[in-house]
Amino acid sequence: MARSANAGWLHFLLLPAVCFFLSASVQGADWPQWRGPERNGVSKEIGLLKSWPASGPPLVWTYTECGAGYSGPAIVGDRLYIMGARGDTEFLLALDVKSGKEVWAARIGPTFTFKGNEWGDGPRATPSVDGALVFALGAQGDLICAETATGKERWRVSLAKELEGEVSPLGGNTWSVGWGFTASPLIDGERVICAPGGKQGLLVALDKQTGKPIWRSKDLPGAATYASPIVAKIDGVRQYIQLMDDGVAGVSAEDGRLLWHYLKKPPYQDVLIPTPIQLDHFVYITAGYGAGCDLVKITKAGDRFKADKVYANKIMVNQQGGVVLVGDNLYGYSEGKGWTCQDFKSGKSVWADKRKLGRGSVVFADGHLYCYAEDDGIAALVDASPRGWKEISRFEIPKKTKIAKPGGKIWTHPVVANGQLFLRDQDLLFCFDVSDHAAGSK
Repeated sequence: MARSANAGWLHFLLLPAVCFFLSASVQGADWPQWRGPERNGVSKEIGLLKSWPASGPPLVWTYTECGAGYSGPAIVGDRLYIMGARGDTEFLLALDVKSGKEVWAARIGPTFTFKGNEWGDGPRATPSVDGALVFALGAQGDLICAETATGKERWRVSLAKELEGEVSPLGGNTWSVGWGFTASPLIDGERVICAPGGKQGLLVALDKQTGKPIWRSKDLPGAATYASPIVAKIDGVRQYIQLMDDGVAGVSAEDGRLLWHYLKKPPYQDVLIPTPIQLDHFVYITAGYGAGCDLVKITKAGDRFKADKVYANKIMVNQQGGVVLVGDNLYGYSEGKGWTCQDFKSGKSVWADKRKLGRGSVVFADGHLYCYAEDDGIAALVDASPRGWKEISRFEIPKKTKIAKPGGKIWTHPVVANGQLFLRDQDLLFCFDVSDHAAGSK
């Protein structure tokens, strides 16, 4: 039977919509800040390679001028933003994602280092991108807001000087800013949330457009740690959650008022790095150097909240590689146990394996864990499965940095965004194609 003219016109009218739907369904996901869109180490990517060639996924480009530091990349659209120290200055850098070419470099401040430093110089935090603006915190406490298009500085503030910030001197380091300012700025609406620490309050909210303080968490003083703040909404109340030397706390997003404070017993004794994970009424925290992990239940009590311990154990003793929550389970590297899967609700060990891959960092994307070993630069693609370590593929980065300090390792977390995998080793940044169309490129 011949097709009617109306059917032909219908096909013509629907074709653009169908094409738009198909293109939208295969578009990648941006990674605009530390640990991704929701600060949980989870990428929203789909349609990625289910396995890699023996030599690894196709290398798209290598950028060799990142400088010293452990800052991770933030990717939005066709731009990548990262920080590094070149000589005596720390810079915020913008790269073209397609070519790896530098687009602009904006000065942040003096390079962070200290006497006896064997772990590495330069910035530690990751830039945060919000529309036409990008925010970057140097390790000396210099926070700048720059235009994404040009790198032009809009404003700057010193967390150390203007906000009288104080970084925890844990680990025996008594230098004035400890291990450096490392908490990546959090953009929430018109506010920039930072953790300067100090007697004036651990957290501060700055106006995104001007850098002027809006509030300070004055009833929550304390030194800043390595950990970055997260935003959560619990029982309808928007709040910022921050890991601190004596536990973890939440403050009101509206005015910085302390809502709850969970005191860990015994308190932490060394550097605190991993970012908390929040799900519904629960907040999960972990730290290395023997500290272990805690799950805290947060419930409303009048105009404040109460924080009750659900469990505290040493199944997950995560130093700096981070932990991701996938379904009912947490995945990460635990000191003494190796790569570990832990039940989120009960805290019980599901499995642990220290034979397959050394200590490292992890992110999750499209059903898989992307694990990046800190000693040898091996990246492994692993099923996120409660049935054990199920490795699919692995490869080693093409070359290693020559500027690392003796005690420095590969501590920058991997990033998966827009079909690409980004791995950093100090001055070297590698971009690999892990989209499913890359399977036919070799």
